[in-house]
Amino acid sequence: MTPTVQSLDHLVLTVADLDATLAFYTEVLGMRAERFRPADGSQRWALRFGSQKINLHEAGAEFLPKARQPTAGSADLCFLTETPLADWQAHLRARNIPVEDGPVRRNGTEGPILSLYLRDPDGALIELSNRL
Repeated sequence: MTPTVQSLDHLVLTVADLDATLAFYTEVLGMRAERFRPADGSQRWALRFGSQKINLHEAGAEFLPKARQPTAGSADLCFLTETPLADWQAHLRARNIPVEDGPVRRNGTEGPILSLYLRDPDGALIELSNRL
């Protein structure tokens, strides 16, 4: 029998400016910043939302082990939200954050979604989606 995985525990986002990233994801996307200390005693930062977590590595000062080619701005992330996209559009407009595309229909993991696309401070693609 082939072993299988059940879920994603966390992912790592490599960023150029930790403070700008924390501000964007907390103030714009409503995530919660969390400082934590792993077993090696270092201080690290993560973003929490729901039961999910994104660990942050600053480019050039990544923690080991790390991706073979960690690059700020290389991510393409889709976040599900129950907040209507019209509310997101108003929220983003008020913060002068341009919407790159959308609302557009896409296919999500569990079926159709309606999505807005924007960029984080490093240029990573962020997709905000409502299930349809």
